[in-house]
Amino acid sequence: MSSQSDAPPARVRSERLVARVDTEQKRLFQHAANLQGRTLSDFLIASAQEAAQRTIDRQAMVLDALDSAAFVAGLLDPPPVNDRLRESFRRHARLSRRAERG
Repeated sequence: MSSQSDAPPARVRSERLVARVDTEQKRLFQHAANLQGRTLSDFLIASAQEAAQRTIDRQAMVLDALDSAAFVAGLLDPPPVNDRLRESFRRHARLSRRAERG
């Protein structure tokens, strides 16, 4: 049996977002909110949060079979260090020291 204490604590909403929409957009949003039994604000917040999370989740690296094979081959048998790579390391070290000094 569940009690009130089992419920997650309510989140304090202290930030405000403001957006201007046209009449058709507001009608569309309100209709969708009504269909879900939510207030317009709750619907918009939930929808924006879901869209933001999907966008972030899509940033995961996705490789097709050919790219995946090339990636693994590079890890298992990396090319030899060359002058260009050595210079990149030296440049990085110089820039890092300069940044540390301010």
